[in-house]
Amino acid sequence: MLCSDLQPTRCTARMGKVHQGDSDARETQSELSLVRVKGTWKSKLGKINKDTVDCVSAAKIYESTTLKGTSWTVVSPITFTYKVTETHGLLDPSNDTLLLGHITDPQQLELIKKSNKPIRRFIVIDQQVCDIYGPKLTEYLETNNVVYKILALPTTEENKSMETALKILEEVNNFALDRRTEPIIAVGGGVCLDIVGLAASLYRRRTPYIRVPTTLLSYIDASVGAKTGVNFANCKNKLGAYIPPVAAFLDLSFIKSVQRRHISNGLAEMLKMALMKHKGLFELLEEHGSMLLDTKFQADNCVYGNSSPKVASQATRIAITTMLEELAPNLWEDDLNRLVDFGHLISPALEMKVLPSLLHGEAVNIDMSYMVYVSHESGLLTEEEKQRIINCMMGLELPVWHEEFTMELIQKSLQDRLKHSGGLVRMPLPVGLGQADIFNNTSYDILHRAHIKWCEELSISSDSSNCDA
Repeated sequence: MLCSDLQPTRCTARMGKVHQGDSDARETQSELSLVRVKGTWKSKLGKINKDTVDCVSAAKIYESTTLKGTSWTVVSPITFTYKVTETHGLLDPSNDTLLLGHITDPQQLELIKKSNKPIRRFIVIDQQVCDIYGPKLTEYLETNNVVYKILALPTTEENKSMETALKILEEVNNFALDRRTEPIIAVGGGVCLDIVGLAASLYRRRTPYIRVPTTLLSYIDASVGAKTGVNFANCKNKLGAYIPPVAAFLDLSFIKSVQRRHISNGLAEMLKMALMKHKGLFELLEEHGSMLLDTKFQADNCVYGNSSPKVASQATRIAITTMLEELAPNLWEDDLNRLVDFGHLISPALEMKVLPSLLHGEAVNIDMSYMVYVSHESGLLTEEEKQRIINCMMGLELPVWHEEFTMELIQKSLQDRLKHSGGLVRMPLPVGLGQADIFNNTSYDILHRAHIKWCEELSISSDSSNCDA
């Protein structure tokens, strides 16, 4: 449900008159409820007898009349319900989660199970993921007598574009998808999930879709939110929509086929949530980060005994919970003060500038590393806390510095942010381990001094040309 403060404050819940100078400006305002009677919606003024109507909508119409004419303001609360489900053996033919796990109505679920009508599914899968899991996915679908189409695409940051989204839509249209009962399934990393989500939001104005993340980054980040998008005009995710999936199905077993660098990449977003909200998660990553990298979040590694699955489960659940805490009340980003933007002020420009040399999480971590120095220079972090964070980043095998992360890039990115964030920088900064706040008045002097120290302490060469003297 949208927050109540989004309702127009000028609308009142009663008949009344407002005098604004001369008689021509006299205004009458009315709040009209919407009720359904015998299949027809009608607007009603005043108290509603619920026994005489079929349904009362949460929407309202506010009618304003003056001598110059009438205007109507519609307030229509929107509710999205979506499930984020951890599961095991998602591609085991006996596990029906992938096909039916998104259905929340028990009666609807029972009807589908009893029906002789075959289930139809359109699946978009990242090409590399398909090379590994394609045969298993095909077996799963055929064993369950599913009528299906699998579209394997190379979903990388370079082709995260409207052209790719339109290619998906053309194939969806050829499949003759039923937008009410046949959700599109996206299987892959964050780029794949973002593109498919946007395509689904465009097809017949909104077609349900399901996210199946296969990388650690998408497991704890892209899969649990509402954002979809593609790159445009050399800007990251400049085109997009806020349309959550009907469900996200999380299976950690996919992570075992991910390269070590990509697991480290995902740990960056996990560390982001730790630094912003959860000291316990930070300490867990600080102590067990190397083990999580070695075991790839899997239980079948005898070197670490029983501690590996316990730590992996604990880390992912805390990361997802803290992420949902921040996203659920603000799915449409009506509130621009967002802790989850930590590490995302400068990194989008950096990532696009050096594409494809940096992964998303790596660019985010470089941004976070610099912002830790900004926090320290602002007196928000102690030297010990700063060093613990940087050491943790290095322990997670994440980059902490980049030569293209210049003061020029910082200034340009923050100026762009001012344009799109209501004239305020809204800079999330850690104010301790697992604590954070939003700041709007960090001076250029602090940013500059932090950058100098950051370069001096973390650059691979002491005479790097981008460090201002």
